[in-house]
This record gives sequence, structure tokens and C-alpha cells, in this order.
Amino acid sequence: MTTTLRPAEPLQHHADGTRSRRYQVCVNSRPVGAIHLSTHPVFGPAVARILALHIDEPDRGRGRGTVAALAAEEVARGWGCKRIEIAVPADAGAALRLVTALGYVQHNRGMEKPLGDTPPELPEGSRGRPLTEAEYGPWREHGKATYAQSWIDRGVPEDGAWAKSERDHAQLLPEGPATPGMLLSVLEHEGTRVGTLWVAITDDKAFVYDVEADASLRGRGHGRSLMLLAEAQAVAAGKRVLGLNVFAGNTPAERLYESLGYRPVLYALYKELL
Repeated sequence: MTTTLRPAEPLQHHADGTRSRRYQVCVNSRPVGAIHLSTHPVFGPAVARILALHIDEPDRGRGRGTVAALAAEEVARGWGCKRIEIAVPADAGAALRLVTALGYVQHNRGMEKPLGDTPPELPEGSRGRPLTEAEYGPWREHGKATYAQSWIDRGVPEDGAWAKSERDHAQLLPEGPATPGMLLSVLEHEGTRVGTLWVAITDDKAFVYDVEADASLRGRGHGRSLMLLAEAQAVAAGKRVLGLNVFAGNTPAERLYESLGYRPVLYALYKELL
């Protein structure tokens, strides 16, 4: 039996410069699932994304998803793409095993932790305070550079990485430190600045966009204190879930989050198209 992709719609061209198309996954012309493919709105037409891949229950476990994913890669190559990305929920073990077997590599994962009603206490001598206007500019420029480098280190071309960093910061902080729902903080320990924290308060949860202990003071527990400060801010805002993103390979951060009770909810993976 032959598994193929059959277009379910004309090629779509969008206002943000991306293109996309939905396909039926067919076995001998019989529809058994669907796949949705697009180019990336920030990294540009050289990067494709599998937005959705579904195989109907009766046809699972027969390699249909594998063939569909490989066929999507061929479509992406035909579009001129050099890289393809996919996001997989952490509880979709079969899907994660499939894309890993196909050579996809994790570049980051989303994690979450349920929170209680009582905010955690910071270690003695530590306190959080708002980031000042004078501190905001240097903090923002450092953050943009660090974020862009994180993508460059994972194979994203420099111009695309910087475009994503500039876009994300502009969208998330349009009013700087006065942006509603954004908490920008400094952690001090015994009067010395030891790190910074960026927490967003959303409708249903809080999210840590950036947490960084000062380089010269790492290994002293300040990263853990920053995360406790984030949890305290989330609880104070009435949120009971705190989420974050961690790049693959950042072993100290991964260990810290796991020790604090954070668990994966989403894996983001990529593959270079040769």
C-alpha cells in the first residue's frame, strides 16, 4: 500500500509573508489523516513548520505518520526550505519517538509547575525589587543579544535569530517596564544585585520569559531564589500555574527547574533538510 499526501486546499499566501497548505494523508487514495505545513513567520521562507499532523486511530501504528512526515519534508524542500520544525506535546510519546527517529533534534522545551496558595519565602538576606528605568535599557539590550545567540547556537542564521529577538521583545514589551502584565525585577542579596527576572502575568497563568543570575555570582543559589521570586509573584497575582521555556543543552537550568518541580509540557524540535 502507498501512503501519499493529497492537497486539501490551494497553496495559501498570507499577509505576514508566509505560505501554507493543508494535505490529506492517503493510503491508496483513501484518506487516513491530515497534515498542515507552513513557512516560518520570523525565520522566513527557508524554514518550514509542521503545524499539525494527525493519523486516524484505525490507521495508527502502521507507519503512516512516518511516511507523511517524510513527504512533508519533500514538500518543504520543493518550497526551497533548508530547515523544518515541529512542536510536540510532552504527553504525545509516540509522536515524540517518531520525530526523534526521523532525525529531529530538540531546541527547547516548555515546562510548567502547579502552584499553591502560599507564596514561597526567599532565603534570608534576599529580596526582589522592580527594575528601574535606568536599568531597563542595558537589561533589554543584553537580553536581546543573549536570546539571539541562543537561536544562533542552534543553527538559526544570524539575521533570522536577531529578527526573532527584535520582534519578540518589541511585541512583548511595547511600553518597556510599564507594559501591562509584565513584571521586571532585580534580585538583591544583602544589598548586592545578584540577578534579574522577567515574569508575564497572563489570563490563565504566569510565564517566566527570562531569568538570569549575574555571571560572577553563579553557583551560589541565586538562580533558585530568582525562581522562588517568580513563583511568589505568580501567586500574588492569583495564578496557580507558572510556565517557562528552557533551551536544550542548558543543563544547569534544566536541573534547577526539575528540582523545583517543573515538568515538560511541550517539546520544540527541528531538522536540517539536506
